[in-house]
Amino acid sequence: MRCLGLPQCFLTAGCLFQTVWNLRSSRPAQADIKDYDIFYFDNSDLSWDAEDEVIQQAKALLSDLQVSIEVKNQARVHLWYEKRFGGSYPQLRSSKDGIDHFLISGTCVGIDVSTGELYAPNGVQAAWNGVLEINPKNARPDLFRKKAEDFLRRRPWLTIDSLSSPGRPRAVS
Repeated sequence: MRCLGLPQCFLTAGCLFQTVWNLRSSRPAQADIKDYDIFYFDNSDLSWDAEDEVIQQAKALLSDLQVSIEVKNQARVHLWYEKRFGGSYPQLRSSKDGIDHFLISGTCVGIDVSTGELYAPNGVQAAWNGVLEINPKNARPDLFRKKAEDFLRRRPWLTIDSLSSPGRPRAVS
C-alpha cells in the first residue's frame, strides 16, 4: 500500500477488528471479512475520476491478494454519503476524522500505512470484548442497529450495548 503514495493512508475497519473477533472465536483470521478498507485524504481533487484512478491503481497493485479492496478518499465522503445512506455527513478534515466517524465506537481503528502505528481513538477494549455501542460522533441508530445485528448474525457472542439499541433485550456482559 505504501507504493500507492497516498496521503494519510490507513488500512482500516472490519479487516482489523473482525480479524480479532475471528481469532477469539477460534475461526480462520479472514472468515466473513467482506473487504479490506483503505482510507486516504486528498482534498486537491474531489472529483470521482480522481478517486477512481486511485481505486484502479490499488486494485492492480493488490490484485494478488485475492480479496475485495475498498478505497475511499475521506475528503469526498460528504459529497456522496447522504445519497447512499440518508442524512447529512460532515466534511472530514483527515483520514483519522473518517475513522472517528464509524457507526460503532469500538470499531474506530486503523493502521497508518506510513508508520505502522495503530490509531484507535476510543481504545481497543470494546472491540476486544465484542461490545457494540453507538458512536456519538455518528449517532445514526437505524444504521447502527443494522450493522450491529449483521455482526451478531455472524458472531453471536458479541453484545449490543443496551443503551445503543433501545428495545433490544441483550445487555452488556
